[in-house]
Amino acid sequence: MSHGNISIFVPHLGCPNMCSFCDQCSITGSRTAPTADDVRATVKTALQSVGANDTEFEIAFFGGSFTAIDREYMLELLRAANEFVGSKGIKGIRISTRPDAVDADVLNVLKTYGVTAIELGAQSLCDDVLIKNKRGHSSKQVETASQLIKDAGFELGLQMMTGLFGSSREKDRYTAEQIVALKPQTVRIYPTITLESTLLAELYKKGEYIPPSLEETVELCAELKQLFIENGIKVIRLGLHTVDNEKIVAGPWHPSLGELCESRIILNKITSRLTEKGRYVAHVNPKSVSKTVGQKRVNIETLLRQGYILRVEADDGVAEGELKIRKDE
Repeated sequence: MSHGNISIFVPHLGCPNMCSFCDQCSITGSRTAPTADDVRATVKTALQSVGANDTEFEIAFFGGSFTAIDREYMLELLRAANEFVGSKGIKGIRISTRPDAVDADVLNVLKTYGVTAIELGAQSLCDDVLIKNKRGHSSKQVETASQLIKDAGFELGLQMMTGLFGSSREKDRYTAEQIVALKPQTVRIYPTITLESTLLAELYKKGEYIPPSLEETVELCAELKQLFIENGIKVIRLGLHTVDNEKIVAGPWHPSLGELCESRIILNKITSRLTEKGRYVAHVNPKSVSKTVGQKRVNIETLLRQGYILRVEADDGVAEGELKIRKDE
């Protein structure tokens, strides 16, 4: 059975400070806080549009720090969402929040109203990076909140950002390794995008912040995604959902970043199996053909420059994400 979210954005509510990268209105496209009636209407509309299928849903509150908003307002939203839990394929409620806005009391409240999954915006597990980007919490608070969430029986999700001010490839890799140690069920990877009217934009214009290139980001995120996959952690998002393009100042924005990274993972698998130069055939699942070839045939051309001539064939006998390679006689 597939999984889907019915997303409801609570823009920048509950956040005690403004992080270096944050402009929630540009990221979510929403400026108005939803009401309980908005929640009901959104869920009803979503269910009507999908009709009968084999997808299970979670009502997902994203955008702000859900457990840090006004308690009565939080309860209003939860009551409205909870009306749908257990019916029409809706298995529960998913929320995102800050690590320093999680304690035993709020977890009890969330469980009462049908919350099943909690995602923490960790962003980095390097304290110097957290301080430079004005996150307002420590790496220790991420660890503590993660353990509380798991002990209370919720699904734990962690969100990390690559390319933050003061970070590096090594620090981003360290963050990913620490996330693996915390054993979440899911992860989201968000490469940092510099938006207008943010501290990052000021630092960028002063030359104090130099964001990674798209190529560097694809290379790193492909490596991180493979690390999570190998450790049984599902990567449920790679890259921002939407961004107001007019607000982008700098950064590795690409509308198909996730596909670029999946394609790079496949390329890495291919190159690790090739020996002497020459012609090869890669057998892949039909759904993986385009990713194996790469956008604008980038994987084929990259291999060609290295002395490998690769032909890609669709093969129903190969599982999606896997590949078989043989010499092309």
